[in-house]
Amino acid sequence: MQKFKIVKDSNKDLRKRCELVEEPISEEVKKTLFDMLEYLEKSQDDEWAEKNNVRAGVGLAAPQIGINKCFFAMYYKDEDDKIHKYGFVNPKIISESLKQCYLTGGEGCLSVDDEHKGFIYRPNKITFKAFNVVTNKYEDHTFYGYESIVFQHENDHLKGILFYDHINKKNPLYEDPNAIMI
Repeated sequence: MQKFKIVKDSNKDLRKRCELVEEPISEEVKKTLFDMLEYLEKSQDDEWAEKNNVRAGVGLAAPQIGINKCFFAMYYKDEDDKIHKYGFVNPKIISESLKQCYLTGGEGCLSVDDEHKGFIYRPNKITFKAFNVVTNKYEDHTFYGYESIVFQHENDHLKGILFYDHINKKNPLYEDPNAIMI
């Protein structure tokens, strides 16, 4: 497994819009995504993470490892301990709900070392299309809540956007009573 050097938010390359991946999807891109998934899985093992001096993550986008292309990995376990893993290439959001959601603890990012307090409101439901290297096919997905937040956070990286760009500067801890807390 490759241990990635994570690009930090002080690097201006993280603010660039990524290029679409050429089709058919190359074996190199597929291998990189599988390496990213393995990295995320291992990062969630406390012993391995401490030994290798890495923080736990549930998502990792290509620009965070120095590749200016449209792909990212997601790996996490839900409350039932079911594993969710995706390697999305050229994702395209088709629709999003008006209903918003947010993480009560705020969002974090492997590229961001400094703490940024504040809530990030995102659509609770998104529908999108993407090539998924895990299944090796194009798929339509609908994600809700936490899964939707993780997807949107990683997808923002492909557009050069960081999570703290979404925080309300005047009132960062404003709690929208109509939004779903996660």
